[in-house]
Amino acid sequence: MTFRQFKNKPIVKIITNKYVIILSIFIVWMVFFDENSMLNHREFNKEINKLKNEKKYYKTQIKQDKELINKLKNNEELEKFAREEYHMKKENEEIYLIEYDTLVKN
Repeated sequence: MTFRQFKNKPIVKIITNKYVIILSIFIVWMVFFDENSMLNHREFNKEINKLKNEKKYYKTQIKQDKELINKLKNNEELEKFAREEYHMKKENEEIYLIEYDTLVKN
């Protein structure tokens, strides 16, 4: 097969068309090399999903903290919380801390 016969094949004509070449270069540039490439968009979408999950976590934490604050407005609950979390005590009172071993024995 000669070069002229090869050049006249329909697939070769389509591939060597200047518009097809320019379009393919443009597509490759936009997918891989541009600042707003598809690869960057994929990374940004991963980061957005991560931040949405963090937002959901912090909203639940805020809700729990608000419930705790409302609960601690009661003096008895506040005293109970201070005793359990900060080991506070009244005068002339002794506190005994009981710690459990969390290791599993065979």
